This record gives sequence, structure tokens and C-alpha cells, in this order.
Amino acid sequence: MPPRRSYDQYCSAGRALDAVGDRWTLLIVRELLAGPRRYTDLHADLPGVSTDVLASRLRDMERDGLTTRRRLPPPGAAHVYELTPHGRALLPVLLALGTWGQGELAERRPTDAVRAHWFALPLLRLLDGEGLVEVRLEEGDFHLHVGAADGPAYGHGPAPRDPDARLEMDAGTCLAVVRGELDLAEAVRAGKAGVSGDGAIAASLREG
Repeated sequence: MPPRRSYDQYCSAGRALDAVGDRWTLLIVRELLAGPRRYTDLHADLPGVSTDVLASRLRDMERDGLTTRRRLPPPGAAHVYELTPHGRALLPVLLALGTWGQGELAERRPTDAVRAHWFALPLLRLLDGEGLVEVRLEEGDFHLHVGAADGPAYGHGPAPRDPDARLEMDAGTCLAVVRGELDLAEAVRAGKAGVSGDGAIAASLREG
């Protein structure tokens, strides 16, 4: 394997960018925060990345201790990639980047791809408390581990158990919430977002 490219600067930011500064690396981390993913799933949810670049980034990330690769037991019998604790520690970085880039979400461009779970990280910033929240959008479902000390920040598909709260809204409402144009509790009060569940998170959203 070729040596890792480096800025050769004795600086913590420079060292961090040695590991995650290449294009696509942090977006791969975003995908793997949902849990283990197969290569084909990663490629499908990273539209625009070539197979060669994705394979190269995954090799680099494994070398740098950000990811590991393992084989699922039968009947799965497929290799999956997952984040190490070192890789999962990038969650605050992605949350901060999302906050910083929030103002860049103007009108969606015709070339812009979208996946439902890409709304997970900004919603994770906006929800207080602790618990499991299932989010249903027209584009698909995902679930959030709000206030989790470890584990994935979110997961694909419906919640693995009865969630503490279930949120249902259209993509336009979700986008307005993510942009900061609409408070989530206000969206609930206005009937633009539906909330169900018996957990404290559901109660706080209903009460505003």
C-alpha cells in the first residue's frame, strides 16, 4: 500500500486532515455512522463516487484505524465495513460541519442527490433528551439514537424496537427545520409534522 499523503505539519488540525481530508472520506464516515455497511450499499448511497475511489478511500481508512472490515456469518456471508471507536469519534466533527454548512442548503439543484438518512445528523443536533426516535419521510425511514453515549448516531430503516418517539413529515418541512427556518416543535403544533410515542422526547415535542 502506498504511503499516506501528508501535509507534513506538526499541527493537530494538519494531522487530522492527513487522515480525513481527502474527498469522500468524511461522507463515508457519515454513512458508516448508521452501522455496518456493505460495499455495494456504500456505493449506492454515495452517488458520484467511482468504484476505484471508494475502494481506495476504504483501504486508507482501514489503514488509518478509522474502519474495520469483517465477514457476516451465514446466511449473510458478505463483507461489511464499520467504524472503529476512533472513527465514531468523528461524529462531533460532522455535526459541527453540518451546522457550519446549514446556510448552504438553499434551493435544491437539479443535480443534487438526496437520501432520507442525510437528514439524520441535523435532526440529531435539534432533538433534546435521550431515546430512540423513528423518522418517516417520503424518501424513506431512519432512526436516531438521541443522547446515546456510544453506538451509531442513526440507523437505516425503521427503529429496531418500539421507539420513544415517531416523527412523520414531508421533505419540505424537514428541510425547513434543518435550515433553521422552522422550529420542530412549531412544526408539530402547526400540524406539519406528526408525533406519536410515549417517551419524554415525544412529550416535549407535543408540548413545545
